[in-house]
Amino acid sequence: MTEVLEGLQQIADLGGPVVMILLAVSVITLATILYKLWQFFAVGVGRHRALKEAIAAWDRGDRGTAASALRQSRSYLAPVIEMAFSAAPEDATRLEAEAEIRFARLEGGFRLLDSVAQLAPLLGLFGTVLGMIDAFQSLQEAGSQVDPSLLAGGIWVALLTTAAGLAVAMPTAMVLSWFEGRMDAERVT
Repeated sequence: MTEVLEGLQQIADLGGPVVMILLAVSVITLATILYKLWQFFAVGVGRHRALKEAIAAWDRGDRGTAASALRQSRSYLAPVIEMAFSAAPEDATRLEAEAEIRFARLEGGFRLLDSVAQLAPLLGLFGTVLGMIDAFQSLQEAGSQVDPSLLAGGIWVALLTTAAGLAVAMPTAMVLSWFEGRMDAERVT
């Protein structure tokens, strides 16, 4: 545990508070991604074989096979399809709303991931600006005794926050895109 705290202290000393904020955001983001993966797996996103068989049987007019296949389905959409089998045509809006309620539960957390993907690079850039201000203040204080290594050291430390922001944002954007693609496929189903 001491090693972890020492590592965090080194990161804070090197990158400043912005890197620490990005580190905290990355932990929250990772937790959200892992939760969403578990949730998608638990409800069976993408696993609708029995449900599709039930719908195909219903479309053929084979109500018994449709009902049997629907009972075998473990899909979170099975209750919606069951309602559709017994619904009147004017109930279509209600059925869409029932499906959207289920989709909305699965899409919870997407806004957080989207915000992280958009704001992490800006937060990193903010850290870079703060680092550059600090580097130029150090140059000003050095007066006529300017050492180029003083500026170079300040710049690379400042750019570290931009790299950290991008390192958080890029995988988050990629995973969010995958989640959204899965949900688009669910809507098509």
